[in-house]
Amino acid sequence: MDRAELTDAAGSLPGWRIAAHVVADPPPPDWRDALAVRLGARPRRIGVWAESALFGAWQCLDAAGESVLPPGARLRVASLSGPQAATRACMTQLRTGLPMPFDFMQSQSGLMLAALAKGLAWQGDASFMVCRNAPLLMRTAACGAGPDGLLLGWIEQDGDAIRSEWWRWLPEAASGA
Repeated sequence: MDRAELTDAAGSLPGWRIAAHVVADPPPPDWRDALAVRLGARPRRIGVWAESALFGAWQCLDAAGESVLPPGARLRVASLSGPQAATRACMTQLRTGLPMPFDFMQSQSGLMLAALAKGLAWQGDASFMVCRNAPLLMRTAACGAGPDGLLLGWIEQDGDAIRSEWWRWLPEAASGA
């Protein structure tokens, strides 16, 4: 799925409005330092893919003028590739005979969700999705979301190149319209 498909799909979710939309493609050169400042310390052992998710989520909340993700908000993260770099590193380490490769945990998309929840000081309904159809992704992510809305992210990593795109969705009624 390319960026144009995501952007087109983002504008076509009846009953919802976009409170914020941020793209880091690529992220700024100092993004990992900025994330460490925001969190008070460098994230440990979560991997670049999950760090990028955390950075993008904070950027989106900032753009929406929110200091926290409301407890009733849904959190959805999507990717076609997932944490591929960590998975490849894990397989390489496994071939060397290590009993549990260090990168194994970083290869698990669920670790990214836990890192997001901890980094955002949030607890709620979160999931990782794999989807090629942007309109379906948007509709599925919003399905069942309540008045606190939805934070939706798309993360891709190809080698050292990383791309993050985030939307903060709120129901139309929440806008006072």
